[in-house]
Amino acid sequence: MDLDAYDDVHRARWQELDRLARRRPRSGDDVDRLVAGYQEAATDLARIRGAAARTSTGDRLSLTLFRARLRFTGTPVDPLTAVTGFFVLQLPAALWRIRWLTLWVAAATALVAAVVAVWISTTPGALETFGTPGSLRRYATEDFQAYYSDHGLGAFTAQVWTNNAYIAASMVAFGITGLFVPVAIGGNAINLGVSAAIMHSEGRLGDFFLWIAPHGQLELWSVFAAGAAGLLIAWSWIAPGDRTRAQALAEDGRALITVAIGLACTLLLSGIVEGVVTRQDWPWPVKIGIGTVALAAVLWYQWVLGGRAARAGQRGDLEEFERGASAIVAG
Repeated sequence: MDLDAYDDVHRARWQELDRLARRRPRSGDDVDRLVAGYQEAATDLARIRGAAARTSTGDRLSLTLFRARLRFTGTPVDPLTAVTGFFVLQLPAALWRIRWLTLWVAAATALVAAVVAVWISTTPGALETFGTPGSLRRYATEDFQAYYSDHGLGAFTAQVWTNNAYIAASMVAFGITGLFVPVAIGGNAINLGVSAAIMHSEGRLGDFFLWIAPHGQLELWSVFAAGAAGLLIAWSWIAPGDRTRAQALAEDGRALITVAIGLACTLLLSGIVEGVVTRQDWPWPVKIGIGTVALAAVLWYQWVLGGRAARAGQRGDLEEFERGASAIVAG
């Protein structure tokens, strides 16, 4: 192929495409000419590249095609805008959807923990199954409190955060099974009940609530929210409504898996409170107050900001361009 001759023949058409690509289309005719010119120029570029892998003519035409493609496909969203949209719209909308279910999971956990604690405390011989009298006394009077101060501040905070974030992410991801969340929530509630019963046996039930209150408010809320998200994902394929099961699972799975990212942030905050605040020799109202403020901020994010995002039409799912258009089906 004579590239110079080919350039002379098609240069005017390429220049017209470049002119259209450099400005916003003013009419439907401009759009039609832009798309048609792009298709023709793409064929021209393929022929040029077939004759020579790298030429100045091919490079110029490639740049023109790039401008044209951006014009009719749109420029990608910059990272700052995407991150802002996620934390201001998508995440709070997803948390808003699970607000009531989060409360139900919290109520179920409290009920199971209370039943276990009362049963162990009132059943002769039940407490002894968890250890010798000496080990139970040591747990209530020493080990329970020492847990929060035996490790370095940074290492303890990181350990608590990563462990809790893994548990929360697992509950969201494996919630689809329908069984993982009830088992995990039930196990957590039983552990709370056992610890409360042991502390009560040594007259330290007040210390139990004092030591878990600063960080436990936000930490437990995060666990409850993770359980709620997992249960809602399971419910999406159990009862999809007017959607197909595949469609319901895809939509709710995409929307609610974002909750795991948000909970990693809330659990980081609770981990900082647990690692830094709980161990301090401060008045209990101050330490508990810090945990309460942290929880209140997250609840405002879920109920107030999430409500605004939901009323604006957000459900926590990706935008249509990112997730692909939905097909309309009969039935």
